[in-house]
This record gives sequence, C-alpha cells and structure tokens, in this order.
Amino acid sequence: MPLNTQKTAIVTGAARGIGLATSKLFLEIGWSVAMVDRDAEELRTASAELDGVIALPLDIASPENAQAMVRYTVSAFGHIDALVNNAGVADFSPIEDTTYERWREVMATNLDGVFLCVQAAIPALKETQGAIVNIGSISGLRASTLRVAYGTSKAAVIHLTQQQAAELGEFGVRVNCVAPGPVRTKLAAAVHTQDIINAYHDAIPLNRYGTEEEIAHVIVFLCSPEASYVTGQVVAADGGFDATGVGLPALRK
Repeated sequence: MPLNTQKTAIVTGAARGIGLATSKLFLEIGWSVAMVDRDAEELRTASAELDGVIALPLDIASPENAQAMVRYTVSAFGHIDALVNNAGVADFSPIEDTTYERWREVMATNLDGVFLCVQAAIPALKETQGAIVNIGSISGLRASTLRVAYGTSKAAVIHLTQQQAAELGEFGVRVNCVAPGPVRTKLAAAVHTQDIINAYHDAIPLNRYGTEEEIAHVIVFLCSPEASYVTGQVVAADGGFDATGVGLPALRK
C-alpha cells in the first residue's frame, strides 16, 4: 500500500457538474481524489488531464460496487478522509406517469447508493475520523410538482444524513448534507424553460441560479477541519430559495 500523506476524498457522480467541480476544488487544495461515475467514457474524459486522481467507472447502486470503490481508493491512496455522495439521477414526471421501474431507478442511485457507499466506507473513515457529505436537493426540503420520485429520494437522503451523523459521531466521523437549489448545470439547461428560469429568479432572494463551483465550495468546507464541530446539518446552498416558502406557478404549467 503506497504511503500518501495527502488527504483523500471519494467523489461519486464525478464525471460532470457539481461532482467534477468538487473534484477539481479538492485537487486545488492539495487533496487526492477518487472520481467515481457509472458513465465510463465521460469519466475518462473528465479525469484525463487531472493529476492526483484515480477514475473508477462504477455504478454505486450495488453493494459490490460500493465496496470495490472503497477497496480501490484505499489501495491507491492508503486512506480515505472524505466521502462525497453526489451521484444522482433526476426524473420529472407526474405521479400517474411515474412507473415503478423509474421510481426504483431513482431510489437505487439517489438513496440506496448513499446508504451503500457510507456503509462500505465506515471502517476507513473511522481510522481517519473523516467526513461525509451527502448531496440532497432543495426538492428534498420543499415539495413541488413532477418530483415524486426525485424529491422523495432527496428528502430521504436528508434524514439518512441525520441518522448517520447520530450513529457515527462517537467515532469522530462527521456527516452533513448539502441541498443545492437551482444550479446552472447542463441538466437544468435541458429541462428548465425560460418561464421556469424567470420564475426561479423571481423567487430566489439572490435573483440568480447558483454555479457548480459555489456548491463545491460548501461541500469542501464541510469536509475540511474548519467544519470540525459541524455534523448532522443540512445546508441549503440555494440563494435563499428555501426561505421564501412558496412554490413556482411556472412549474405547474
């Protein structure tokens, strides 16, 4: 096993978006990163020019892959200091049109994957008194239309975070959740109409979408020693959206 005195993070869903931005920020501050994603081609492209990473093309919605993720990371870097459970899939369908197969696909990645990755990483994180950050969503804090599977999965992640924090705290392992609001990602660009964009801007006190890098900074902070007394918390990185309290009419069209 190689000796590595650098801190090491695992980031799932690392091939694009918030996961890639988080991986790059960890590298900027001198950490090593295990980048995990089920999209092998996109992961290979994203990691090709990055130093200090290993790329693990794994679908974390299975116990075997979650365990392999931990095993490969420890083999490469010697230890794990942080786990960022960012991998997720979205579904925006009416309740009547949400098939059980689609429901299970969303739950398998968004909820089961978080449970399995944390469970697999616990022994390594106990050794380092490391940190876990689960990525929820503002949709887990506020109900909306067309999010029966996605929003429910993210609400479950928020409670799962608190369960994990309560149980793992005695081992010095901290667990927190970041709940992003509307973020300028490729997914948002694909599914948000101009009416929805305008409505979000009107409802968000900061009057804009967030950036992937802004969410990454919150994640990395929660993994850092500066957040050493923070656990069991949900940070809504949402421009104040959760504070405004009402739904968006444009989403109901």
